[in-house]
Amino acid sequence: MTEQNIASFDTDLKRLESRVDELLVQLAALREENHALRQRQESLAQERSVLAQKNDQVRARVEAMVGRLKTMEHST
Repeated sequence: MTEQNIASFDTDLKRLESRVDELLVQLAALREENHALRQRQESLAQERSVLAQKNDQVRARVEAMVGRLKTMEHST
């Protein structure tokens, strides 16, 4: 190998090492973001479940009120 080839190889190797380092930083950031998004998704799923349960309770109460109103209407 000539000195020029060695220098070129060194440059390429340093460029590759730099790119690998950049990719590792990006990987860490993406993993962190993914973790945060999964936590947010879990939180939203729990919130949705609570809201659906409340919605069912309110629907049942409204249906009961409508039933009572119809009964009152027919009895008068």
